[in-house]
Amino acid sequence: MTYCEKPRRVVITGLGIVSSLGNSVKEYWSNLIAGVCGIDFIEEFKDLPVKYAGKVRDFNPEEFGMDKPFVRKQDLFTQYGMAAAWQAVTDSGLVADGEGKNIEPLRFGVYIGSGIGGFDVQYRETAKMIEDPSGQWISPLFIPTMISNIAAGHIAIKHHAEGPCLDIVTACATSSHCIGEAFRAIRHGYADAIIAGGCENSTIPLGIAGFFNAKALSRAEDPKYASLPFNKNRKGFVMADGAGAIVLESLEHALQRGAPIYGEITGYGNTCDAWHPTAPRPDGSTQAACFRSALEESGFDPEKDNLYINAHGTGTILNDIAETVAYKAALGDYAYKAHISSTKSMTGHMFGAAGAAEAIATILALKHGIIPPTINLDCPDPECDLDYTPNEAVRSDITIGLSDSLGFGGHNACLVFRKYED
Repeated sequence: MTYCEKPRRVVITGLGIVSSLGNSVKEYWSNLIAGVCGIDFIEEFKDLPVKYAGKVRDFNPEEFGMDKPFVRKQDLFTQYGMAAAWQAVTDSGLVADGEGKNIEPLRFGVYIGSGIGGFDVQYRETAKMIEDPSGQWISPLFIPTMISNIAAGHIAIKHHAEGPCLDIVTACATSSHCIGEAFRAIRHGYADAIIAGGCENSTIPLGIAGFFNAKALSRAEDPKYASLPFNKNRKGFVMADGAGAIVLESLEHALQRGAPIYGEITGYGNTCDAWHPTAPRPDGSTQAACFRSALEESGFDPEKDNLYINAHGTGTILNDIAETVAYKAALGDYAYKAHISSTKSMTGHMFGAAGAAEAIATILALKHGIIPPTINLDCPDPECDLDYTPNEAVRSDITIGLSDSLGFGGHNACLVFRKYED
């Protein structure tokens, strides 16, 4: 079967995360609902104008199925992606080869993206070329280590996933688009299961300098009070690294093998601002269209549903206001009833991995009935006047969750999840 005229239901059967808040889903979720900030000073940034980031800590790739020769050859973005995917596949129980095989390799795919790819490798090899223009010292592994699709390729090799394999690159919206397109591929019969998400390692000095000089980064002095979504005191976003991976699977296939089910993905929106290379469309019209299409596909009913939104919420002046305008345009008066929060206030901005990390937070919020907070929201911007869940987690019996990502280039992505019901 390669196409279904009747759309199939798609569920989530595995989760994996590497982040500044922990390298397991359990630790990540525990820190999110406790309001822990993963942003801190970084020693190697001491000469830079920004001296902090949401760095991954205590990361041991060998704990996630990677051997030392592989690790020596790979940029951290690939290692992070491999670790998150390993967690998600292990969690799901999918096996595509050998004893215990329960999925056909050609029906098993990988949609893992990266906004930048092997940034550190590219920087180091470029420095060599500048030092010696002959190029004789450039590593033969430079290209297959730097290209952004290599993480998806290695994940496919590791898990014997011979089905569709894509690396979508849409800046901050990368991993949300990967999850959304994987949802469509399974929904319409092109795969039975797909590992979807994103990975990033962009907090190198060159990345910090580039984003800072573009006037995108926070200039706050205190790393614990630097990522301030929807706060009047906000000054820009805080860079972060990591990876998030989700196993999406057709409901039929998941039930046949008795898989764990975290929830169901029910909608996906995809629009472009077509406005500016870095600034969002200020009237929120294209962002709102993205939200509406995903909610309509999910059968959102404002009379019956209790909605949680995991906002893009970067803490930049323009984004937070435009996003608030977009929520109001998409939801009308219901926008004031929705629970909203930005987990970037705790993780920092994981760029190409952000959407996957935030989708995981949305799925777990639905599962546990807990809204993660927007920490440090002590001085709300009057133009951001919705319920952004200030400072402390809130319990609520939410029925539907939306996670949106708004990327440089005007790329908008929106994912909608529901609790799984037979």
